[in-house]
Amino acid sequence: MASASDRNPIIIGGLPSQVPDFDPEETQEWLDSLDAAVDERGRERARYLMLRLIERARAQRVAVPEMRSTDYVNTIATKNEPFFPGNEEIERKILNATRWNAAVMVSRAQRPGIGVGGHIATFASSASLYDVGFNHFFRGKDAGDGGDQIFFQGHASPGVYARAYLLDRLSETQLDGFRQEKSRFPDGLSSYPHPRSMPDFWEFPTVSMGLGPLGAIFQARMNRYMEARGIADTSRSHVWAYLGDGEMDEPESIGQLSIAAREGLDNLTFVVNCNLQRLDGPVRGNGKIIQELESVFRGAGWNVIKLVWDRSWDPLLAQDRDGLLVNKLNTTPDGQFQTYATESGSYIRDHFFGDDQRLRTMVENMTDDQILHLGRGGHDHKKIYAAYKAAKEHKGQPTVILAQTVKGWTLGPNFEGRNATHQMKKLTVDDLKMFRDRLHLPIPDKDLESGLPPYYHPGPDSEEIQYMHDRRKALGGYVPTRVVRAKPLPLPADKTYATVKKGSGQQQIATTMAFVRLLKDLMRDKEIGKRFVLIAPDEYRTFGMDSFFPSAKIYNPLGQQYESVDRELLLAYKESPTGQMLHDGISEAGCTASLIAAGSAYATHGEPLIPVYVFYSMFGFQRTGDQFWQMADQLSRGFVLGATAGRTTLTGEGLQHADGHSQLLASTNPAAVSYDPAYGYEIAHIVKDGLRRMYGEDSEDVFYYLTVYNEPIQHPAEPENVDVEGILKGLYRLRQGERGMIPAQILASGVAVPWALEAQRLLAEEWDVRADVWSATSWNELRKDAVAAEEHNLLHPEEEQRVPYVTTKLRDTEGPKVAVSDWMRAVPDQIARWVPGTYQSLGADGFGFADTRGAARRFFHIDAQSIVLGVLTELARDGKVDRSVLKQAIDRYQLLDPTAADPGAAGGDA
Repeated sequence: MASASDRNPIIIGGLPSQVPDFDPEETQEWLDSLDAAVDERGRERARYLMLRLIERARAQRVAVPEMRSTDYVNTIATKNEPFFPGNEEIERKILNATRWNAAVMVSRAQRPGIGVGGHIATFASSASLYDVGFNHFFRGKDAGDGGDQIFFQGHASPGVYARAYLLDRLSETQLDGFRQEKSRFPDGLSSYPHPRSMPDFWEFPTVSMGLGPLGAIFQARMNRYMEARGIADTSRSHVWAYLGDGEMDEPESIGQLSIAAREGLDNLTFVVNCNLQRLDGPVRGNGKIIQELESVFRGAGWNVIKLVWDRSWDPLLAQDRDGLLVNKLNTTPDGQFQTYATESGSYIRDHFFGDDQRLRTMVENMTDDQILHLGRGGHDHKKIYAAYKAAKEHKGQPTVILAQTVKGWTLGPNFEGRNATHQMKKLTVDDLKMFRDRLHLPIPDKDLESGLPPYYHPGPDSEEIQYMHDRRKALGGYVPTRVVRAKPLPLPADKTYATVKKGSGQQQIATTMAFVRLLKDLMRDKEIGKRFVLIAPDEYRTFGMDSFFPSAKIYNPLGQQYESVDRELLLAYKESPTGQMLHDGISEAGCTASLIAAGSAYATHGEPLIPVYVFYSMFGFQRTGDQFWQMADQLSRGFVLGATAGRTTLTGEGLQHADGHSQLLASTNPAAVSYDPAYGYEIAHIVKDGLRRMYGEDSEDVFYYLTVYNEPIQHPAEPENVDVEGILKGLYRLRQGERGMIPAQILASGVAVPWALEAQRLLAEEWDVRADVWSATSWNELRKDAVAAEEHNLLHPEEEQRVPYVTTKLRDTEGPKVAVSDWMRAVPDQIARWVPGTYQSLGADGFGFADTRGAARRFFHIDAQSIVLGVLTELARDGKVDRSVLKQAIDRYQLLDPTAADPGAAGGDA
């Protein structure tokens, strides 16, 4: 057996392992040369030579392994920096004015009687990063297209407002309305980028950490999708995402990096503001966050540009012949660099340069003040410009720029680099004076010593303001700006809905399949068919949507470069560069990001898309609920399908698939219009109305959530004179009781409607009860209507009092009302306050489990027999039947024994 040293091991990192050596003598010559370089010139020189060889190998298109990280210096060498086309002196003045106004706005927001706070330090660190973008890169929308899409870091919003003020886009009154949206209406400004609050200004909500980078990736992808499908020319649009280094700890920040690399999204640039601090302290006190992120992004296939040091370091690095300085930069932890940002030049001389004579010699001719001002790359306009230009010109990969900055930069010693700087909101008079002096602003002391600190504006005719306007004119208009250019869509004719309204005949189908049938007809529409964007997390087959594969195809910018294993089948898996279906893999977060990007395309690019996102209902509002808030905030529109819904309908899958609460979670989102339909014709009317409300005249900023099921049932044809208003408002009488003497009412939704109809039969035949069955298509919409009526009545007592719709519908009915659904009772209980007479609900409260549908429904007491008991119980309470019948019903139906229930038509698999 060979010894360990003689073996040819598999070496991680792409190095030679089992590849045979066909010329050992040549190999040995190369190895000897390396050994000689080490012996004669040292390890650092040998390392440099190896790195240059790797660089040359890549230039020659020789496949070599990717390095996980490089030295802690700038990626772009000084000699390779491009000419800086701007006027740096004017840009410095602009930036100083912006810095001042941003800080003063937040400080004034802390004035007595207001105290709404704000954040100063984040923008202070990233101000130069934004300024170079505003002056040289961010494209506006004046050309008629979508311009660039910029995901601003949420906590940097004061700086964006401050710049808008200099450009006369915002007034002093509006700056003083910061974080006072209602009390200062219409002059209030939202705390963070909130398009719903400021729909003409902000485009993308970003302050929920991690959603900005996720949204940016899928926005860049959506741009490519729209261009590939001929919907909009997005070729000039670039997506910029400004992120914090602490934010990158969020799983959403890095969880989808691979898709951006896989699809070659070179229209995307991340700018990570590495100020080395979180909200409470260092991001990686004992480590190096830039190096860590470089490894992560390189490993994911991104182009990485490190922007670590400003130009004052260039002479020092140029004389670093032995690599000592680079080694010192490589080995100094972030926590220490944070400390250097708060200490004196002499401290840095002693502690950074002082432990090696050669390092001390490098700075012996520098003053302590010069050493103190050895700066970070994220504050140097020329180096930022070089990084941005390289990112825009790089092809085939997305780019991340890792820019080192100092949190609270220029705000003075009480703010800069301090652990508490994120929470510091107000500058003292001394802070203001130091800040003013550092920014060289002509503001007299007296204006700082009494009252609120003033804003600074150099005047509309000043060279700074004219320069700003000229730059924005050259770049196509002001940013951020949200513009809605989309026109209403021509809506499908009534005949499009005819098939699903006919019912399923003798066939049994689930409501999921009823929706899919309708969707297929909608996608055939010549006017809007191409605008549907199908989205699913690796579950198209589960939802019966594989029938779309041959015609709509799956979007893949590279097409299908292989022979599909099922190519001979009718429903073969087909990918295409112009595919209509987005298949984002097992990633609900990625799918929801696609949904948001597609649903806001009407504003971003002036071309409406109609996203249809279908997912396991358990993994929607529960797993990605924050993104649905982001969707609401971004004013996105579309259809969201919670498929395989219900707590007892998918019971074969067990607890974690048993959704009995997504409708309740959806009720917390004001933009969600939620329905729980039972039949195909209900779905037809709901979808038709959704298209009208979201894409017709007077369109609304809402999205539709429909819960659909996987349980096959027989769908009736649409009844004559069906109550369409009731379907859309949430409640209509489905079937009137015809037998029995004692009246009652059963309200049911979704998959529970057939149980209610069976209970209606049992009550009539066995208990002399005449029950009407109502389809409650939306408990949530009924509650919204009732709440709106109560609010109107509260504020307008002198006017005719409004009556909630549910009250009106049930006011003239007889007997108790019993509600039932496959949801927890809190869902139908939303309307209890407004139901006249006796009201009781049945529901699936508690955890789900794996079993037959029948057993699960018997366990939760929501099956037909349990509904009978529920109705009898309320009748007994009202004195309409004797209480003895309750025990009779329990015994007759064996309601205490789940094993006695009919298991149902299927086991509840997906």
